[in-house]
Amino acid sequence: MNIHLIAIGGSAMHNLARALHEAGNQVTGSDDEIFEPSKSRLEEYHLLPNSMGWDTARIHHGIDSVIVGMHAKKDNPELLAAQELGLPIFSYPEYLFEASKDKTRVVVAGSHGKTTITSMILHVLHYHNKEEDYMVGAQLEGFSTMVKMTEDSTFMVLEGDEYLSSPIDRRPKFHLYHPNITVISGIAWDHINVFPTFENYVEQFKLYLDNVEEGGMVIYNREDLVLADLVENHGGDFKMQSYGYPEYDVVDDQTNLQTEAGEVPLSIFGKHNLLNLEGARIICQQMGIMDDDFYEAIQSFSGASKRLEKIAQNGKRSAYKDFAHAPSKVKATVTSTAEARPNSKLVACLELHTFSSLNPEFLPQYHGALADAQVAIVYFNHKAVAHKKLPDLSIESVSKAFGGGVEVYDDVDIVWKRLSEESSDPATLLLMSSGDFHGQSLDEWGNKWVSL
Repeated sequence: MNIHLIAIGGSAMHNLARALHEAGNQVTGSDDEIFEPSKSRLEEYHLLPNSMGWDTARIHHGIDSVIVGMHAKKDNPELLAAQELGLPIFSYPEYLFEASKDKTRVVVAGSHGKTTITSMILHVLHYHNKEEDYMVGAQLEGFSTMVKMTEDSTFMVLEGDEYLSSPIDRRPKFHLYHPNITVISGIAWDHINVFPTFENYVEQFKLYLDNVEEGGMVIYNREDLVLADLVENHGGDFKMQSYGYPEYDVVDDQTNLQTEAGEVPLSIFGKHNLLNLEGARIICQQMGIMDDDFYEAIQSFSGASKRLEKIAQNGKRSAYKDFAHAPSKVKATVTSTAEARPNSKLVACLELHTFSSLNPEFLPQYHGALADAQVAIVYFNHKAVAHKKLPDLSIESVSKAFGGGVEVYDDVDIVWKRLSEESSDPATLLLMSSGDFHGQSLDEWGNKWVSL
């Protein structure tokens, strides 16, 4: 197959390009800008476009399929040329469905924990040499790419994002996957630019349940009352199984599961991660992995990239980074870190970076999200607010939204100065952002802070 990817440099798209290449397809692509690590990863497979920018000469009748990334615009010249020639055009999720329509599709959905649950499932499968197709939203240890597509796999494991599919397809991605088996981790309002009300956001999950294949299996987090009500009263033709917190204890910063087979030591921590683990365990059951085998494998799971990922640690200090940005994710991450490090002063530092988090109307959703930290710091950048064409924020308005007890700064140099003043030991630094604190290296910050 000859496949062309418009906006090939995206984090998802460049991984899809690599997977298509590995499957033996002829792959070409285009983009107006490509940043690291996508650039190097495309270059490694000789998939980096010869020149940046859009060129209609790349579009011709010899192309079997065109895949359009979210970064492209409706009036993209290559997209318009492909439409004019009548070429088959797919969004990223549409193409993944096409590639998996004859397989058992296992979809991990929910407002939070999707990447971690998907990563846990893949870790367990990989541990037991069960190589299935997949798409996950983070780079995993032991995996060369975030997407794998083959002819002979029985299952395809898909991370089911609720964000929009493409510039010409405004449906949420997970509506297009039609799962045979799905786990839903929870519902917490996000993406206010697309779903302006909580009710509208919840409706997307109802529509998702409408698309579960007849006779399929829905596994859901019963601790989330909104989700439980939605699933249990949906009336769809699917089987249901709920999950909640497993039994566990924390001794000397070590989290242990208490199971019928005995104590299982974990390399991860946090109540939200234990919920994620339960969802992954039941999915693995559905895929033929029994509990004893699951527990054996999960002990070595150390987390997905930037999901409570340890940066550095010495005898007294530790530093972690996390992708948390939505209110529910921030609260769960802070609470879990505080619980797992009860004898350590928790310094939590959050960057407001997404459209929702910088929106004055949405900010009150963060009220109390940092309450379990002894030191709570919030940073925002006025340029980022202007770039998203939102009303400017003030330090006072952000502080009020979080509910007091929070230090708010709009200068990243002052943030680092404040962090470097923290001399308490033992102490834990938690850096949370879907960005990079205006061009900073979180790894560098964490290493410097631990060595203070």
